[in-house]
Amino acid sequence: MAINRIAIGTPGEASRPDAIRAAFAEFFSMVIFVFAGQGSGMAYGKLTGDGPATPSGLVAASLSHAFALFVAVSVGANVSGGHVNPAVTFGAFIGGNITLLRAILYWIAQLLGAVAACLLLKVSTGGMETAAFSLSHGVEPWNAVVFEIVMTFGLVYTVYATAVDPKKGDIGIIAPLAIGLIVGANILVGGAFDGASMNPAVSFGPAVVSWTWTNHWVYWVGPFIGAAIAAIVYDTIFIGSDGHEPLPSNDF
Repeated sequence: MAINRIAIGTPGEASRPDAIRAAFAEFFSMVIFVFAGQGSGMAYGKLTGDGPATPSGLVAASLSHAFALFVAVSVGANVSGGHVNPAVTFGAFIGGNITLLRAILYWIAQLLGAVAACLLLKVSTGGMETAAFSLSHGVEPWNAVVFEIVMTFGLVYTVYATAVDPKKGDIGIIAPLAIGLIVGANILVGGAFDGASMNPAVSFGPAVVSWTWTNHWVYWVGPFIGAAIAAIVYDTIFIGSDGHEPLPSNDF
């Protein structure tokens, strides 16, 4: 079972050169992803005079996040594995594919990258607001938690199927594309309800810069639960003990 392979790591692991390089890769990938994703929303607001959300705006958000994540995962894949998401890192940890110490290093880099991207957006747009994630009218926090659980389950399940599974074969080549596409598709589903984060760092960056924390916990609890369920389900059913070997953290 996946949870039996959870590892803390060695004391000096976080200071190893490969771990430091991986953290930098996560930082820069997150900057790329959040700058494009959050920036597209800000551009939409500027073009519409901060008008109401529209179906075309939702499609634009879906496409910008899908394209940006495809690139962000691709450029980080060979160094850090291109997690670009604390929930993905948590799913990897639950599956025994990354140690806790390295996961913490990734989380710090991912959160700092998201904050840096939002600060860059605020400066480069002349002080425009980096809007924090929020719930739409009529959506209760626990409704949003369920949304985030299901959407993040789909994301991390896709990560396991296309990048983590030792039997993935040639399908691993399209892993970054598949990961970007599932995020884009989920935004079309959940964007109108809770913003469809699936990524605690993506929610954390604008929350810090705008200092808006209303219901922020939703965007941590939901994705982490969804990631854990996906990791346990996929590993238990499809990987199991059939020659499973924990992957180095930069193999996905």
